[in-house]
Amino acid sequence: MERDTLFADVRDLLDTHHPEGITALAERVDPSAWADIIPAFGPNEIATLIRWMPEDVLPDVLADLAPIEAATILRTLSRHEAADVLEAMAPDDAADVVDELPEVDAEHILVAMAPGEAAEIRDLLVYPPESAGGVMTPAFVGISPDLRADQAIAALRRVAAEAETIYYVYVIDAEDHLLGVLSLRNLVLASPHAPVSALMVRDVAKVYADEPGIDAARLLRDRNLLAVPVVDRENRLLGIITADDAIDVFEGEFTEDYLRLAGTDAEEMDRRTPAQIARLRLPWLLGTMGIELGAGLVIARFDHVLTEVILLASFMPIISAVSGNVGLQAAAIVVRGLDTGHVSLQRWGQQVSKELQTALLMALTCGLVLGTIGAIWSQHLPFGIVIGVALTASMLTAGFMGTVIPMLSKRLGFDPATTAGPFETAFQDVVGFAVFLWLASLLLQWLR
Repeated sequence: MERDTLFADVRDLLDTHHPEGITALAERVDPSAWADIIPAFGPNEIATLIRWMPEDVLPDVLADLAPIEAATILRTLSRHEAADVLEAMAPDDAADVVDELPEVDAEHILVAMAPGEAAEIRDLLVYPPESAGGVMTPAFVGISPDLRADQAIAALRRVAAEAETIYYVYVIDAEDHLLGVLSLRNLVLASPHAPVSALMVRDVAKVYADEPGIDAARLLRDRNLLAVPVVDRENRLLGIITADDAIDVFEGEFTEDYLRLAGTDAEEMDRRTPAQIARLRLPWLLGTMGIELGAGLVIARFDHVLTEVILLASFMPIISAVSGNVGLQAAAIVVRGLDTGHVSLQRWGQQVSKELQTALLMALTCGLVLGTIGAIWSQHLPFGIVIGVALTASMLTAGFMGTVIPMLSKRLGFDPATTAGPFETAFQDVVGFAVFLWLASLLLQWLR
């Protein structure tokens, strides 16, 4: 069912006060579809919707929502209702939601939960949300190396329903130290009496709990794994990160980086007050304003040119906007590539060369189109040449700066997503306007 159709149907059921209809709809609509439309409703409508939704569907819906939105919904439930919902969720998803709750509310709900499941969530909350420990789930399958293959399969059957994945079976000792890993395929195909210690792979790809979650996601991607184990510094197995967790990590990184390109941060926007958000964004805006003053000085230096040929001013916003888009696109690609590992600082020349070639092709095309429009509009060929060359130079500058600034920021230890957007657009304006007005001054006698 399409999003707009589902939203309209739910709206009608809410307006007509039809709880049975919501219940019936919830049984045949995927939880991810509910998560897509719920944020669009008002608080009172969401509270009503949650009350009418079947109890077995709600945990899956909350797991698909952003943790901050799921936490807001959880607070509308009673303490015991919230505890039941969290117990039905995967531990890592539940921990993400609890982490967004006020400390007092979180503690009340955890106390109402089953001790074992509350303990799993508390263990996960020890780690920062973006670390491997914060992303992992403790729902893995661990067996002793002393078992035979048939005993391992029997143990697997007993815990399969609660495990996050059964494709990998981890071999651990009595103190939970990670000894090896065994694929489900090899286990099933092995002789029933074969010892697990002889079947397992001892060289296990793993990550430490205090390492960034993005490193685990890259390891999963690069090794084509379905899951990767997370251990502490004593090599004790704490949990696993699965492929779907890696996708969430990549999506989260991309979303945050995209927002930082505009000088904002998703988590800060959710957690902080307007005054705090303003203090976060102001330094980059003030830095941008300082560079843009250079563009103002350029315009002031050539004000006589604009006075004599006022039509030039009509094209300045176009040159700025088109070039700005080129720079932001380049910056977004590089920032994303730095996160996923597809862009390396060691191969910076290759990335710069590729982006400049791309920018040149786009700049020549756009410059020709805008230059032709300028020539026809002004009825002067030199005017069109000035416009076309200026846009070409500005787009090339934007592509270069959008590629180099994130890499330079990364090299200097700054967040490339935070610095790329503001500074790229400012530098591009200075260079673009300078070339534009300098050419216009040289050709001024043919522009009148």
